[in-house]
Amino acid sequence: MNEPVLVLNCNYEPIHVCNTRRAMGLILAGKATVVENGRGVVHTVSRTYERPSVIRLVSMVSRPRPRVRLCKREILRRDDYRCQYCGCESAQLTIDHVVPRHRGGEHSWENLVAACPQCNRHKGGRTLAEAKMRLLRQPFEPRPTAHYLFGRYAEGNGTWAKYLEGW
Repeated sequence: MNEPVLVLNCNYEPIHVCNTRRAMGLILAGKATVVENGRGVVHTVSRTYERPSVIRLVSMVSRPRPRVRLCKREILRRDDYRCQYCGCESAQLTIDHVVPRHRGGEHSWENLVAACPQCNRHKGGRTLAEAKMRLLRQPFEPRPTAHYLFGRYAEGNGTWAKYLEGW
């Protein structure tokens, strides 16, 4: 009952991922309908219900456009878990400010990159020119596409691909 379920708005826009228990609650309350059933059924004493993989809300939910949260995990994900100075893959990556904070650098997507501890120590509180280093790729804010937001859940759920592509 803890498998992920893709929740679609009534216009088939992906808006959320919840667990099967929550999805079943929405279905039983009449707030959602089953769109894809790829996991069998759930038996109760008196009825049998489809175990959903994708559900669609009955009424439209208006919400602001999502943004990717600025956190270490998302910065590492954006940078492909590679140091942006030397290109090495490491489990011990840190976050580095391209323009140091004490020099007026902001805590923003365009100023934060993943760095290995050695490169981070070498750069220290200096600018790129002072440290004689360069970035492999210019930092940017990732676009909050449905595939980016919900893609990590889609690996084991092949039926989700057609709902995530258009958004």
